[in-house]
Amino acid sequence: MAGAPISWGVCEVPGWGHQLAPGRVLAEMRDLGLAATEFGPDGFLPRHAAGRAAVLDEYGLRPVGGFAPLVLHDPGCDPLPEARRVLSGFAMERGNSPLTLVLAAVHGRDGYDGRPPLDAGGWTALLTNLDRIAALAAESGVRAVLHPHVGTMVETSAEVERVLDGSAIPLCLDTGHLLIGGVDPVELAVRASARIAHVHLKDVDAALADDVHTGRTTYTDAVRTGVYRPLGAGDIDIPGIIGSLEDAGYDGWYVLEQDTVIDHEPAPGAGPLTDVRSCVDYLAGIAS
Repeated sequence: MAGAPISWGVCEVPGWGHQLAPGRVLAEMRDLGLAATEFGPDGFLPRHAAGRAAVLDEYGLRPVGGFAPLVLHDPGCDPLPEARRVLSGFAMERGNSPLTLVLAAVHGRDGYDGRPPLDAGGWTALLTNLDRIAALAAESGVRAVLHPHVGTMVETSAEVERVLDGSAIPLCLDTGHLLIGGVDPVELAVRASARIAHVHLKDVDAALADDVHTGRTTYTDAVRTGVYRPLGAGDIDIPGIIGSLEDAGYDGWYVLEQDTVIDHEPAPGAGPLTDVRSCVDYLAGIAS
């Protein structure tokens, strides 16, 4: 079981909220018994592989890989140079269990509260670039996946299907973002299990998710309001998803990842770790 810095409110979006220091986040992950972590946004950990390895070793955490928001749909913008830069920080696991490059097809603006339409040329570029980056990552022993994500160019059910049909890249099954985008994560875990190579576990308040999906509220406001709930306290069948994936032979990481926003430095023992602890306890309960 792994964690992600976004569960502590650490996010690449400017103005997202108070940003906790890496030392506090990693220490709390360790103390909760998490085995590993994603890298977090650019700058949260050292950019170079050796520096990242040293920091994670200090806290007894293994690396899982990291989230990479890249513009993939613009025919005039080649994403491979930036992908190479991101991958340069993944080299420390070469020859061991593969790290995962978690791609998001962002639109190039800040935040996830809106997105432009995507035309046929944009779709061709996006699908082509997904396969190009997957091949580039494989050369470094890294597995690339696409993360369908609210406010990116791949969010809705139709867009997820277009990626499944038009590229070979595996998916990151993010249970929360999929539900907000109108995708049933339980059904997708069964139907597309062979294409799922990474999992972000979230539980969701379905009513708030529908408010985002229908445009009644923004994604950022919904996160602040609590669209993501501790596992077992929302409306997603987490045991069903895990059971389907395990039955299909899934061998990747389960990453506890609940996007959150915090406005100040929490007191010791308080703050986001409370919800993450609830998630860890919930998963321990369903595994017993």
